Amino acid sequence: MYYESFGAGRPIFFLPSWGGDAGEGRDVHEPVFADRAGWRRIYVDPPGTGKSPAVPSITDQDGMLDAIAALVDDLSGGEPFALAGTSAGGLHARGIVRRDPARILGLLLRAPGIVVDRARRTVPTDEYLAPGAPARQRQHEYYDAAEAAADLPFLRHIQREVSTYSLREDPAARFERPTLIVTGRQDTTAGYADAWAILEDYPRATFAVLDQEDHLLPGPGLAAYRALVSDWLDRVEHPDA
Repeated sequence: MYYESFGAGRPIFFLPSWGGDAGEGRDVHEPVFADRAGWRRIYVDPPGTGKSPAVPSITDQDGMLDAIAALVDDLSGGEPFALAGTSAGGLHARGIVRRDPARILGLLLRAPGIVVDRARRTVPTDEYLAPGAPARQRQHEYYDAAEAAADLPFLRHIQREVSTYSLREDPAARFERPTLIVTGRQDTTAGYADAWAILEDYPRATFAVLDQEDHLLPGPGLAAYRALVSDWLDRVEHPDA
């Protein structure tokens, strides 16, 4: 499985959205670490995305999680690590937390996918955010490019039904380390209300709903998002402060 790694120190794994690759997370988050030492940042291409080939034996979300978790175990080398998941990557991150929460230093969920069944999601009905030029550029540069590189038949086979796109076990688990959940007020894909519903699992969580942000956040709120991530990292580094 392909990944990109920068820096040295505590491992932190960035897991992308469904079909996404390492590049978007890298470009959003690397500036946060410009003046922050002590972290090894690892940006992952899951199977069938970016430069990672599809794995025919993976036929459901549990298989995808197993592959990602194996990479995390291998690269962390038994050390504690932090996790950051975007959209479906948030589901994978929560799945890893459920398996072994004691190993994880902190959790970041960005526009997380909480309810897999689209028909049951709570999404804004008053969405009004018209995509401006920066949003269209971001869509083209990252998400359209990632889709062009992805093995879409492989991914769609997993995504074809709620039963195969879901994890067999609910990833809900109490996690008492520093957590950050960031959602978009105008996110009509995953919404923000369903993420609020999991807040009690995370007693050390900051929860933010950013105005003028949709599922592709951060757009206009990039500075605010990076400030939230920086605060989260401060809390991870000094959990008892």
